Amino acid sequence: MNENGSISSNMSFRSILFQGAEDRIKGETLEAPAFFRDLNLDQIVDAITAGRQEYNLKPLFYSRLTNLAAITYRHEILRDLENEPLFQAIKSFSKDMRTMREHLTAAKTLNYKQQRERWFLDALEIYCDAVDMLLRELHRLDPKSRGLLAFGAYLAQYVGSFYFKTLRQEAKELKSLLLAIRYCILIKGNSITVRHYDSENDYSAVVEETFAKFKHEAAKDYRVKFPAYPGMGHVEAKVLELVGQLNPAVFLALEDFCNRNENYLDKTITDFDREIQFYIAYLEYAGIFKSAGLQFCYPQVSDRRKSVSSRDGFDLALAGNLIREGAAVVCNDFALKGKERILVVTGPNQGGKTTFVRTFGQLHYLASLGCIVPGSEAQLYLFDGLYTHFEREEDIRTLRGKLQDDLFRIHRILNEATPNSIIVINEIFSATTLKDAVYLSRRIMERISQLDLLCVCVTFLDEISSLNEKTVSLVAAIAPDNPTLRTFKIERRPSDGLSYALAIAEKYRLTYERLRARMKA
Repeated sequence: MNENGSISSNMSFRSILFQGAEDRIKGETLEAPAFFRDLNLDQIVDAITAGRQEYNLKPLFYSRLTNLAAITYRHEILRDLENEPLFQAIKSFSKDMRTMREHLTAAKTLNYKQQRERWFLDALEIYCDAVDMLLRELHRLDPKSRGLLAFGAYLAQYVGSFYFKTLRQEAKELKSLLLAIRYCILIKGNSITVRHYDSENDYSAVVEETFAKFKHEAAKDYRVKFPAYPGMGHVEAKVLELVGQLNPAVFLALEDFCNRNENYLDKTITDFDREIQFYIAYLEYAGIFKSAGLQFCYPQVSDRRKSVSSRDGFDLALAGNLIREGAAVVCNDFALKGKERILVVTGPNQGGKTTFVRTFGQLHYLASLGCIVPGSEAQLYLFDGLYTHFEREEDIRTLRGKLQDDLFRIHRILNEATPNSIIVINEIFSATTLKDAVYLSRRIMERISQLDLLCVCVTFLDEISSLNEKTVSLVAAIAPDNPTLRTFKIERRPSDGLSYALAIAEKYRLTYERLRARMKA
């Protein structure tokens, strides 16, 4: 037992998020990874953590896991939390802990000593009751995950400790003593006298009964409603001070109790309260999409096999916007088998290509957090690095043109990437000639093939889609009977050779839509 009553850290439970001590030692990443904006993961994390600023959850979503055992550990806990009574029990515990913190915050801001001590006592009692209730609920609901089982064992030892039992008993006795205090206030002019209660009669019930017979119908309530703020006026504070003088033993005991138990909070329990929000926040976020008929699954994750696939996957950030607008969400599939490593996506503009590659990146990143992912099933790869190359506006501060900047950024990515990395490329070399774009893209894809890493690439160059046996061609589909209508479905088939033509037509305002608009003008 530590000085503040915490159970020794040599117990088996360390964290509800991290299975091993080495995982937790790596710490939390305070800054979002560089690829977050390109993949719209910043929007996703903002949505997940909204309203939970007190827990500082974003660093937990910035810190991916690096081994399969850690992912399995989180999957087990997520499966436990699919049990609605258990989920609600933990949410109730979190609500009580939040109420406790509010009491502690109020206690620090109040001006009068006796009132601060009373709020502190209330906070401590809320904490004790919340911990005890959570233990009983964990025992009743029988979770199966190693994380919750280990935490339940820790909690049982903590609640059964002499420290906790004594703490809770003293708090209850003090509260009983305070509630037992009775006193009288005599008000005469500007003078207030506080004295011991001497069994005087309480006439309030008699008065109410007397006047009740005159009541014929609902009347306006003229009773004063006191404001619901925790502070006291100077008159109330003086009355409390006088009550303290009448009951010195009780108030001295309260002061001593508060001083002795200033650090009553157990760090393992408060860490659990924060870390469990990672699961609660994500599951509630996923629930929004499930309510709209979309599916989530537990991905099969491998750190060796690069055969990856997804069925019914979707971009979480875009889907969230569409659901709010009442629009339909289009889901897509992908698969890489055997020696296949590179998905090359071609097709018309605004056909869902960028959304598709974002989905590919989002799925792999969320899987690396140990989360469930969008789709009915998924087999994903545990990468050592995720890199994105999306088009950027020219930045005069770099003194580089657009083509030079594209080359600079992709060169840096290829130098850092390993065979265990993932690269997501969205439109590259659009600022140069077709001949140069094809040449440069071929060289880059050849380098990616040599590295044997996973890659998904959006391009207007159909030549790249059939580069070698590692390359798979995907095409953004259009309605068969209306070439101007996008279906937002991405199909696995050879490129039809129209991507560049459509890009050129769009550039010079020669598409069907543009021509029709000009003819009407």
